[in-house]
Amino acid sequence: MGCCLFIYYQKKRKQASRDADALSLCSLDINEPSTKRSKPISKVTSLVNLLPPVKSTPLKRIGQTLQRSITFRNENRTERAMPPPPPPRPASKRRDSKLWSETFDVRLGATQSLSPKEIKRQEAIFELAQGEQDLVEDLRLAKKAYHDPMLKLSIMTEQELNQIFGTLESLIPLHEDLLSQLRDARKPDGSTEHVGHILADWLPCLSSYTSYCSNQVKAKALLDQKKQDRRVQDFLQRCLQSPFSRKLDLWNFLDIPRSRLVKYPLLLREILKHTPNDHPDQQHLEEAMLMVQNVVADINRQTGESECQYYKDRLLYSEEGQRDELIDRTRTLSCHGELKNNRGLKLHVFLFQDVLVITRLVSLNNQPVSYQLCRQPIPIRQLDLEDLPDGEMRVGGSIRGAFSNNERTKNFFRVSYRAGGQLQTLCFQASDTFNKQQWINCIRQAKEAAELTGDQHVDAGLRGQIGTCFETSLSACKDSGLEMEAGLSLEEQANSPFNY
Repeated sequence: MGCCLFIYYQKKRKQASRDADALSLCSLDINEPSTKRSKPISKVTSLVNLLPPVKSTPLKRIGQTLQRSITFRNENRTERAMPPPPPPRPASKRRDSKLWSETFDVRLGATQSLSPKEIKRQEAIFELAQGEQDLVEDLRLAKKAYHDPMLKLSIMTEQELNQIFGTLESLIPLHEDLLSQLRDARKPDGSTEHVGHILADWLPCLSSYTSYCSNQVKAKALLDQKKQDRRVQDFLQRCLQSPFSRKLDLWNFLDIPRSRLVKYPLLLREILKHTPNDHPDQQHLEEAMLMVQNVVADINRQTGESECQYYKDRLLYSEEGQRDELIDRTRTLSCHGELKNNRGLKLHVFLFQDVLVITRLVSLNNQPVSYQLCRQPIPIRQLDLEDLPDGEMRVGGSIRGAFSNNERTKNFFRVSYRAGGQLQTLCFQASDTFNKQQWINCIRQAKEAAELTGDQHVDAGLRGQIGTCFETSLSACKDSGLEMEAGLSLEEQANSPFNY
C-alpha cells in the first residue's frame, strides 16, 4: 500500500511538472534553466529573407505578417490562411485600328491595279473618315458616361458641368454630318473618288470651335478645383478603372475637339500630297486647305486672347505700384510655367507679349489658383537674356546646397535689366533641358518682336498652340509635338492617345 502511494505521488509530481511547462510555453513565461541558449529574435525573423522574390507589391506586408507569426505565436498553433488575391481589373477597351487596304474589296474594285500613290491617297482619306468615327464615339461617351451621370447624381451642379463641358454636345452633330457624307462618298469596293467638295463645303462649320476652345482654360481650372471634392474624385476614379475609359481621364476626352481641330490641316495636306494634279479633287482640296488654315489661325488667335485674359484676371498685386500698363494692354501670352530661382524657391513665370511677370502660386479655399506678383514686371525691351552653361551656377540658401557644398546645377539661364539706374539680375532654373530651351526661344522671339514693332501691339508669331499650356509646366508643350508652319500652330499628335 505504501509503495502504491509512492508511485502515485511520483506520477502526480511529473504530471504537475508537465502542466507547469505547458502553462509556461503558452504564457511566454521565461522560467527556464539558465544554461539554455535562446536564439535572438532578429535571427529568427531573418527567415523572411529566405522567401523567393514575388512580383507583387504586398511582399513587405507578407514579411511583416511572417515576423509577427514567428515571434508571438506558439508553433503548435495553425497559421491563418492568407486572404485571396483581389480580382483582376477588367481589361481596358482598346480601339481597333484599320488600314484602308484591309477594307478594300478587290473583287468589286477596278480591273486595273492601283498605283502606290493612289493607295496612299485612299489610306489618307480612310484615316480622315476613321478619325471622324472615333471622334463621334468619344464625344458621345463623354456626355453619356461623364456629364449625364454627374448631373443625375448631383455630383456637380448643372452650372458647373456647363462650364466644364462647354459646347461639347453641339459638336457631335457637326462631326456626324461629315462622317455621313464621307460614308456616302465611298464606293461599294471601299474606295473614294471625290472628297474635296465635301471638305470645302463642311470646313466653315469649324468656326463653332471658337467658343469651345476659348472656354478650355476655365474648364480645366474648374475641373482641377472640383477634383478636391471626394464625390467627384471617387466618380472619376471609378470611370478611370472602367474598360470604357481606355485608362484615359475626363480631361483627355474634353481635349479631343482641340486635338482634332489642329490635325485637320495635316490630314488635308496628306490627301493633297497624293492627289494627282489632273485629278478633279485637286482644286477643291487646295481651297479646303486654305480655308482650314484660316479657320484654325482665327480660332488660335481668339483662344490665345481668352487664355491671356484668364491669367491676367488671376494676378494678385501686393502693392499698387506693381500694376503695369504693359500687362493691361497685352493680348498675347507667349508661355508660362514653373521655374526655380537660385535658392530653389518655386516661381510661376508669365511671358506676356511685352512684359515678363514673376509670381508665386497662391491657393485659396474653394477658389481657383491665383498668382501673386513677387516684384515689378520686367519690360521685354529692357531685358537681357543669357544662357548659362551647366555647372556655372551653384545652389545656395537651400538644404540641398548646404549638404552638397554648393552643388553644381544644370538648366539655368539669367535675365538682367536696369531698374532705378541699378542693374538687376535674376537666375532661373528649368526642370530640364527642353524646358530651358523653350523659355530661351520664347524670350528671344519676344525681344525680336518688341524691337521690330516698338510700342505697337504684336499679334502673331508668339503663341504656342491652341490653349497653350494648361499645366503649370512647359512640359505639357513637350508632349504636343508642335510644328510651326505658315504662321499656324499645328500638332503632329504623335504622342496623343487619340489617333484621329
